Amino acid sequence: MIDNENNNESTTLALLPLKNVVILPKSIIPIIVGRASSIAAVEYSLRHNKAIFITAQIHPDIEHPTEKDVFVHGTRSTILQVMRMPKGTLKILVEGICRSKIVKSELVENFITVEIEDLPTTSLEKTIELEALWRQLKSLYGAYAQLNTKIPLDLMTSTKSSEDMDNIVDTLAVHLNLSFEERQEILEVPDLKERIVKLCAFLQREIDILETEERIRGSIQKQVEKNQREYYLTEQMKAIQKELGRDDVQSDLSHIRSKLKSLGLSPEAHDKVEKELRRLEQMPPLSQEAVVSRNYIDWIISMPWTKVSKDSISLEQAEIILNKSHAGLKKPKERIIEFLAAKKFSKTLERSPIICLIGPPGVGKTSLGQSIAESLGREFVRISLGGLKDEAEIRGHRRTYIGAMPGKIIQAMRKAKTSNPVILLDEIDKMSSDFHGDPSSALLEVLDPEQNKTFVDHFLEVEYDLSKVMFIATANLSDGIPYALYDRMERIILSGYTEAEKAEIARSFLIPKNLKEYSLKRTQFKLPDDILKKIISDYTKEAGVRQIERIIAKLMRKTIQILLKDPTVKNVTITNELLKEWLGHPRYRRTVLERGPERIGLVTGLAWTEVGGDVLEIEVIVLPGKGALTLTGQLGDVMQESAHAALSYIRSRAESLGLKESFYASKDIHIHIPEGATPKDGPSAGITMCLALVSALTKNPTRGDVAMTGEITLRGRVLAIGGLKEKLLAARQYGIKIVLIPEENRGDVEEILKDIGTQDHLNIIFVTHMDEVLKLALEKNPFVHSLEKNKASAEDEADTTKETSSKEAKPTKTRAPKKEKKSE
Repeated sequence: MIDNENNNESTTLALLPLKNVVILPKSIIPIIVGRASSIAAVEYSLRHNKAIFITAQIHPDIEHPTEKDVFVHGTRSTILQVMRMPKGTLKILVEGICRSKIVKSELVENFITVEIEDLPTTSLEKTIELEALWRQLKSLYGAYAQLNTKIPLDLMTSTKSSEDMDNIVDTLAVHLNLSFEERQEILEVPDLKERIVKLCAFLQREIDILETEERIRGSIQKQVEKNQREYYLTEQMKAIQKELGRDDVQSDLSHIRSKLKSLGLSPEAHDKVEKELRRLEQMPPLSQEAVVSRNYIDWIISMPWTKVSKDSISLEQAEIILNKSHAGLKKPKERIIEFLAAKKFSKTLERSPIICLIGPPGVGKTSLGQSIAESLGREFVRISLGGLKDEAEIRGHRRTYIGAMPGKIIQAMRKAKTSNPVILLDEIDKMSSDFHGDPSSALLEVLDPEQNKTFVDHFLEVEYDLSKVMFIATANLSDGIPYALYDRMERIILSGYTEAEKAEIARSFLIPKNLKEYSLKRTQFKLPDDILKKIISDYTKEAGVRQIERIIAKLMRKTIQILLKDPTVKNVTITNELLKEWLGHPRYRRTVLERGPERIGLVTGLAWTEVGGDVLEIEVIVLPGKGALTLTGQLGDVMQESAHAALSYIRSRAESLGLKESFYASKDIHIHIPEGATPKDGPSAGITMCLALVSALTKNPTRGDVAMTGEITLRGRVLAIGGLKEKLLAARQYGIKIVLIPEENRGDVEEILKDIGTQDHLNIIFVTHMDEVLKLALEKNPFVHSLEKNKASAEDEADTTKETSSKEAKPTKTRAPKKEKKSE
């Protein structure tokens, strides 16, 4: 028989394992018993004085635990009440008696019996340490009871002995919100002091949690009260506004506030709009200040802050679009394909390139920008900068001015409706500046990848991110672009089209485009290849194809007139006769090169113009005079300096060229370049003028099949020049066989030949010094000729000296001097 007191001797009882439940001594709890083994253990205990050993399972998910699946420490308990439930389950009421631990276990039938040993409470002596711990526990429990009103406040007031302390500590553990592991930890500590210390730690943690909950609850309550107050006041204001007839304004402002949440504004912009909305609420709706504020708010909410268009990363599709809309233009197409490839490879690439397309008018710079946007799948916006001279056009006007608006950049972003469009800055080289400011300086921030993510427009007054925008600038000449702006862009030079490229563009793009525009069929309008070439060479003179398109459109209009006048005519083929009738005589004639044998002082040079390459015949004539140098043909300063440099080189090499050292003192030299109405400038005609001077001074004819280009120095070195592609094309068109090019341009020529393929038509010779030019371009080697001339002069001089000496050797008759009359 087992009584209800602590017993240090071993006792054999039935084992009742529980899931996630720990019974402490002096606690009474109900338990639902449903497992067959547990019911058998309860039945066994009822037959043996209702004593049972209750412990918790280590893992609650085990359905049939063994002695290894339960904690060794548990509670010796007594079954106070048993109630039979449906489906064979039992509901029992048990009371914990004391702490115990398993000493030995045995499986009996289908349940486990254990031999247990009671664990009496230790440290029950009344000591100062125990009293201090007890007071600390009482203080913490008092604070906890004030925060948690669900537990009894007077639980610790009836303490008289240490045994009471033992019972109260376990009772406190039952009332506290402890976890399963923490209750098991309390159960396994028989020492009272240690148990009090653990319970104090648990109490302090619970107090911290409850205080935090109280603080959170208080802040929530304050927020709710604030929201209720704002709602009440807002409703009152709505009623007042309705009485004043201003309820529409309030509904608009409410709509704007709801829209702000989905725009993804920066905190700065959001605060700015909120401030303006509060100001707007206090203003009369028709006042001037209200109109300005509302206009500002409308601009802010209409900007694309976070919306982006997804790039088309298909390289093949982008290539097809670019080739479909433009012929040639290899470099810009390659750059766009490079960007797409990098974008596809790197998922973190956000920065877009800033490209500047530099080339003559009509080569397709503007339309190429639109094709780039189409190939990327982005929105396209064009901004014309030609003639712009006010900085506010870029940065916007401040709102203090009447009629103030954002700058062109922000306007373009609003028009694009996405934050990553393609923006074309057209004619960037044609901006100017005055007292209003310098717009090119304002563009420095826009086109700098490190600065444009925080671009600030004077009207918006908040930062706007432009780093995702692809900027494409166009220019005819790089000279008009400030260097600081020029340095920020990736330059791509677009040269003029060759005649073959123009014909291909006309066939593939211009004719189909105009046929569609005028609703003509291909069978109704026929333009033979030879007529098209004649149009290109005799009726147009340009680097691009605009004039060609205008002429083709005119021919189609004339064709339509014929088809309407005579319904029997089904088609019209353009002939030379029709071309002359409709377009008149050829407008542009090529320079007729003089091919005669007497080319003294006449040299063919190569020139670059805005409409392509051309040839120049430089003429030099030497006249008796006093050393004057005359330059005609509307030559620029650089070209005149090249002529003086060439003459100085000839003076330094006068002896080698067979000239007297003072040849210039008794001669006037006249240099003329035909087409005097056309301004000419640049250093590339230096070697051409030098050759013409040598030819005229030495009476040595020049070769008619040779053309040249290059800058000359005082020492005769030949320096690099530009515009080689156009110059080589001009040489080929005029039937030139040999072209002299500076050695420094060898790399450029090799790249150009890949594009235009003129190596079979031209013999290109690279030169480094003017002496080489003289030997190659003159009919006679001037240096050999000068030696022969000097030798002949020396022989003549020797013969003259010999004759003089023989005359002196002959005897002469002396006569008496005559007497002269002196005049008085």
